[in-house]
Amino acid sequence: MTTKIIIVGITAFCTYLCTYFLNLSMENMEQYLAVCSVLWLDGIFGIWAGIKREGFKTYKALRITRNTFVWIAILTVLLMVEKGFSGTGWLSEVVVVPFMILQLISALKNASMAGLIKTAELNKILDAIDNHKGLRK
Repeated sequence: MTTKIIIVGITAFCTYLCTYFLNLSMENMEQYLAVCSVLWLDGIFGIWAGIKREGFKTYKALRITRNTFVWIAILTVLLMVEKGFSGTGWLSEVVVVPFMILQLISALKNASMAGLIKTAELNKILDAIDNHKGLRK
């Protein structure tokens, strides 16, 4: 009888956790998709550029998966804090958005190195992003 109670308790706890994370991820689906999309875009372009420069490196390609899981974990913790404490609804944007912008810039650079974007076009884009430094020559 106590074994059944323990099994039911463990099952109920696991069900609670899975339901909690399912609801959290579905309520913030766009943020999770944005993080995954940006990381994979940068990673695919990085692999493409790497193949042109030095050949395919498995350990570098696997970094995409590792980085994706790390950023999903960071986003999940931030969203849990936002949900748990009122007044912290800004937290995920302040922490995640700057890194995602850097990843997007890295994706542009990798696309340029892969030959998908001309260097002149990349310079125009980068100058538009950071126009207070002046134009490149």
